[in-house]
Amino acid sequence: MVLFPNAKINIGLHIVAKRPDGFHELETCFFHVPWTDILEITPNPTVEFSSSGLPISGKIENNLCLRAYYALAKDFHVPPVHLHLHKIIPMGAGLGGGSADAAFTLMGLRDLFDLPLTNKQLVPYAQQLGSDCAFFLFQQAQMGKGKGDELSPIACSLQGYHVVLIYPNFGISTQEAYSQVKPQTATYNLTQSIQEPIEHWKDQISNDFELSLFPKYPILNQIKQELYDQGAIYAAMSGSGSTIFGIFKKEVDLAERWADFTCFQGLIS
Repeated sequence: MVLFPNAKINIGLHIVAKRPDGFHELETCFFHVPWTDILEITPNPTVEFSSSGLPISGKIENNLCLRAYYALAKDFHVPPVHLHLHKIIPMGAGLGGGSADAAFTLMGLRDLFDLPLTNKQLVPYAQQLGSDCAFFLFQQAQMGKGKGDELSPIACSLQGYHVVLIYPNFGISTQEAYSQVKPQTATYNLTQSIQEPIEHWKDQISNDFELSLFPKYPILNQIKQELYDQGAIYAAMSGSGSTIFGIFKKEVDLAERWADFTCFQGLIS
């Protein structure tokens, strides 16, 4: 079985409060984008994990794909498999690549072995693996609250728009991003603003992480402004990572302008 875990972008991200458990209360809207990893799941005599493409940091036993396997195996008979991940989505980029890999592992194992689970029933397993992991179980855009794992669908789509994602070839860890952000109450209603015409988003919707990370990494603000100069109708940082994205009404080709960085361009379907 071959699967294509996709990335996400955040439209708006507000850090509302610090939680007693050390996490933060946030509000954001998740959208799917077509930048994907490649995940192969095959029956195997023993449980194995291998990877190619971009190097994956950390110990193999902590990989989210393996953790997803063992989370399901606690409650269901899941035969051993070989998980091979070809990593394409950068890490520390704010694109949720690792969470997508975990969510697609859950869905892939469910389908491969006919486990009696709906995507909604997979949510508790996804929540064990990452705050944004559960989002990738759903095809529709979702509002995220709590740690980002309290999801509700929203009637908003970017279908037909073109997206450009610029990864400046360095990541920003979640720990670094959250250590500098200051919780504050949003000055507008994100749920309402996200449903207004996209042309209005530029003046209304923001990502709180930009306030602390743009001064530290000026290139990020430069990329954002350049995307607007090239015709983006909305541009922002995605999540707490270093990727800056722009949404365009028509196809553009900016790869040469950002030849020193990693650039993805695609149509949102």
